[in-house]
Parts: sequence; structure tokens; C-alpha cells
Amino acid sequence: MIRRVHFAVLATFVATLLSGCELYSSMGDDRVVEGVSFTELFRPPTASEIQSVESEWAGRMTDAVDVQVVEQFTLATSTLSIVSHQVGDVRHYGAIIVPDGAGAGSLPVIVYAHGGDSGVSIDDEVLLVLSLLGNIRNRFIVVVPSFRAESIRFQERTWISDGPSSPWDFDVDDALSLLSVTAHVIPEADLARVGVVGLSRGAGVGLLMSIRDPRISVVIDFFGPTDFFGPFVQDVIEEALLGSLRDLPGLDFLNDRYIQPIKRGEMTEEDARPELIRRSPVLFADRIPDLQIHHGNLDMIVAVSQGKSLEAAMLASGRNSSDFESYFYEAGQHNPLSLEGSLDRTVDFLTRLLDN
Repeated sequence: MIRRVHFAVLATFVATLLSGCELYSSMGDDRVVEGVSFTELFRPPTASEIQSVESEWAGRMTDAVDVQVVEQFTLATSTLSIVSHQVGDVRHYGAIIVPDGAGAGSLPVIVYAHGGDSGVSIDDEVLLVLSLLGNIRNRFIVVVPSFRAESIRFQERTWISDGPSSPWDFDVDDALSLLSVTAHVIPEADLARVGVVGLSRGAGVGLLMSIRDPRISVVIDFFGPTDFFGPFVQDVIEEALLGSLRDLPGLDFLNDRYIQPIKRGEMTEEDARPELIRRSPVLFADRIPDLQIHHGNLDMIVAVSQGKSLEAAMLASGRNSSDFESYFYEAGQHNPLSLEGSLDRTVDFLTRLLDN
């Protein structure tokens, strides 16, 4: 069974629901774990803190710089290009798949944002996902970023993007820059029609991409992290402070760069707060375009409360069924194939890019 959002929810009722979701409430007495004040680290973000992050984002450059088409491969009905480009001082690799026979500016673009920390395989992952799109697979250009410090792989070939790793933060810069590369080297691409399909870590990336770049008009979020101030992330960080690290995408980076330095007194809670803000799409829900959420109630990797938190934030921002859908699957786990009906819903949602 799934639960579909009912959009005739009164605003006052939504506000009441928020208190039970993964948004923010008073923590009462100071809570300290291994010398780290959770009260200070996780207090509700202020408008000025959020504005500071937005201003920093606005100063980043994601243009197509020093673009090179590294290699091209002929597939059954399309052409795969491996491209490289410069993002700041980092050289990034990505893939672009273009159906054969398309006219200039005729095809919308889907960015596929992968999950995990191990890069992305075109053979084992991307082409499988494309096969699941059925009859519409050849009506889109597919753009696949690798993210920095990770690999993109095809037919026993590997290309590795420069580092250092930056889950959910500079991941977004890499993907947005690759989107600009697509406009630069793929004449068939229509950058007025762009969607992102993201899984897990990649879903968080896709949401943040749409917040930062108005070119993106559709996002499909499969069990992504959305709220780094909520109880799920607080539990993960408490465990890390106590010496137990879950096997979660991005957590090794966060632990090395922020969690342990705070514990050692090398960084303050105040210093780390912007890193939580810039990874929390719920704080910018009013800027997210058309959105579809899929999350399983039995997800043991990213708690379903993360999807519920984003749902609540979207409803609170006044969204309705014309631009927002969310589905929660009773037996669903951290795998799209366990979310019954989710792939058909994804295809239906993506067709709005074809109808524009």
C-alpha cells in the first residue's frame, strides 16, 4: 500500500502536522554529546544564516569551462559521449547520451544523479534505468555526472573526477556545470526543459540543483536526504560522536571534515551550521519546482522521516497536486524496485517535460 498526499489540507492543519515531522522545535535544556552542544548545532536556522548560504551559492561558477569530448561510443539507438570540463580548480567527468536522429533543440534533458559514494556505471546502472523508462527512453537526452573524487565507468573503461569529495555541496556544482556543458556541445538539447531523477545521495543533489538553478523544472526524489537538522541526522551524528559510524553515503566525509573536528574542539558548532543548511532542501522548499517524492516506510538507509519532512515543507509552502506528488510505500525499502508502481509514476511525471 502507498499513501498519496491529500492536497485539500488546510494551512492551519499543515502547521499542526509540522510539529510531528522532521522540521524544527525547541530542544529545551541544553543537550550535549561528547562535548558537542546539540542545542546549538541543531537550533532552527535563522533567515540571515539561510541568506548567507544563498549568497555564497550565487558566487559560485558553474559555466562550461575547458570542455573536452574525451571519447564517444555508439549504442543501439543513441550515442554516448564521455566529456570532461573544469569546475573551479577541479576537472570533472560526465556522460551524455543522445538518441540518434534528433533535430536541433528538440529533446528535453534528464540529469541522472546517482546514489552512493562509488561513482556510477553506465553499463550496470544508467542503461538499466533507461530501459525502465519504456517508450519514452529515446525522447530525452540523459546527462550523468560522476561527482568529484569519483569515477564514471563504461565497458571496462574508467574516468575519475578530481577531488576532494564534497557530498551534496560541490556535487551540485559538478552537475550544474555538466548541464552547461550539455548546452555547449549537444545541439539537440533543449535546456528550457530539464528534469533530474535522483536516488539517495543523488536525490538530495537533485533537489539542491533545482533550488540553485531555474533551468530545472522537474525533480523526482527517490529516498533522498532532505533535512540535516532533523532527528534522523541528529541520531547519526550522535552515534558518530560515540564512535559508531553507520554505512551511509557521505557520512565518512562529514565525520572527517566536521563531526570529529567539533568533538576535538577544532571547529565550533556555529562553524558547522552552514554545512547543515546547505545540505537541507527543506529550508528552500518554496524554490523547488515540480516535485515527485518516493520513499519506503522500511528504508533502513535514509529514514522515511526525511521524505515526510520534505512533504511537510512543500505543503507548508502552498504546493498542490498540479506541481507536487508524494508517495510513501508501506513495504518499501532503499531500492526503487521495492516501491511498487514508482517507476510508472516516474515515467508519467517526466512526460510533463515532453508536453511543454
